[in-house]
Amino acid sequence: MFTGIIQAVGRIRDNEEIGDGLRIHVEAPDLGLDSVKIGDSIAINGACMTVVEVDEKRFKVDVSAESLEKTAGLDGWGYVNLEKAMRLGDRLDGHIVSGHVDGVGEVEVMEQKAESWHLVVRCPMKFAKFLAYKGSITINGVSLTINSVEDTPAGTRVSINLIPHTFEHTSFKYTKKRDLVNVEVDTVARYIERMYSLSHC
Repeated sequence: MFTGIIQAVGRIRDNEEIGDGLRIHVEAPDLGLDSVKIGDSIAINGACMTVVEVDEKRFKVDVSAESLEKTAGLDGWGYVNLEKAMRLGDRLDGHIVSGHVDGVGEVEVMEQKAESWHLVVRCPMKFAKFLAYKGSITINGVSLTINSVEDTPAGTRVSINLIPHTFEHTSFKYTKKRDLVNVEVDTVARYIERMYSLSHC
């Protein structure tokens, strides 16, 4: 379980083929890897992965072919958002994040507005029922608040305001238009939709 509050920005430096998947090497000197051991969970751009090797500056995880197919940004080299799994008793400053990516969205707008940044992500239409004004969404592992939602034939457009702290302390400072991003819908919204659908059977 995660919160969507990013603890460090790391960088995928290398990968190697492991069967149909990849073993990725993540450089993360600022994550506090001294407290991480083999078998621990770390969210990489919002995708929960299990540590298979670790030292004081980097760690490695194995990413299955299915995970590679359903996520973005794990099969190449670049900057990634990192969060270690919550411990019992930790503060929940973001929202409840499972680390199970629901799908991939595309950045349509990333532009500065005054001191903040305006981010628009087009999500698959199947997410529309889980997205609402002032609701929560996780994009590349970051807990965010939705400013507006627009359903279009091409998908659901989610508009978000990124405050300077979020922009500077996540990989969003490297994000540009047309980038693919990992999206996880709010867990609470998922259960509400399920209960609603059953009550109307």
